[in-house]
Amino acid sequence: MKTPGGHVLGFKSTATAILALGAFSAAHAAGPDGPPIGAAIKDIPLFDAHVHYKEPAWQRFPVETIIELMDENGVAMALVSSTPDEGTIMLWEYAPNRIVPELRPYHGAAGSSNWTKTEGMDAYLETRLETYPHEGIGEFHIHRLDTSDELLFRKIIKMAKDRDIYLHVHSGAEPIRWLYGLDPDVKIIWAHAGLSTPASEVYALMEAFPDLLADTSLREWEIAGPGDKLSPEWVEIILDFQDRLMIGSDTWVNSQWENYSAIMDMNRMWLSQFPREIAEKLAYKNAERVFGRKISMEQVGTR
Repeated sequence: MKTPGGHVLGFKSTATAILALGAFSAAHAAGPDGPPIGAAIKDIPLFDAHVHYKEPAWQRFPVETIIELMDENGVAMALVSSTPDEGTIMLWEYAPNRIVPELRPYHGAAGSSNWTKTEGMDAYLETRLETYPHEGIGEFHIHRLDTSDELLFRKIIKMAKDRDIYLHVHSGAEPIRWLYGLDPDVKIIWAHAGLSTPASEVYALMEAFPDLLADTSLREWEIAGPGDKLSPEWVEIILDFQDRLMIGSDTWVNSQWENYSAIMDMNRMWLSQFPREIAEKLAYKNAERVFGRKISMEQVGTR
């Protein structure tokens, strides 16, 4: 969290900062179901639903350093995908009780813009899924919907359904609608809740597809809103879809790891303005249900 003077505070200072800043007062409580959780948010474990451990981070941030960063910020568990997948497996093997692995398609020359056109992609995914206990396929990008990719996506959906796991999709609203059109029973986590998708469209898509989940990574400043009030549009989204949202960080570049404490502090700050029941759902309880895990502060400091 940044103070008005621009200083970054760590996890241990979060509760004090929430009170001292005075920017989010009880008058701005987001919901009708009780007072905001406030400074008690510091005692709530976090599940980070959008983590990458990409190759450029391996030397700068060894696996033990990543777990230490999670510990420092009260992050009990994280959903991790990486470019290449070896990063996820390294982290999972080091701390299997802290990492939920998912399979990102990107490897070698296959990246976010060409992965669907990479020869042998379906075989690569199938092999990795058979070898390691991935609990999702993604996060993958659909920058621009190309319906000629339908065959590959039908194969990917089948892989996911056969294993009862999620697709973690970075896209606008149109590709999400298209995927549900291919199979209305596909399980999807919408990365960044669409990232640049306007809040009104986020609401409309979540309303249209009652099983759609979303992570709020990279949305934390938007949710916090300008000045001293949470974004009214995001408050509405959070209140109405509180069972289907999870926080995240998106450590897609090393600077996100460098700023990890500030990112998670900001998540705690806006969560602190919701009643305990809602804050706990987004912080970790929705993830407990989705991934069948028990998440608690007792995991912090363990592997």
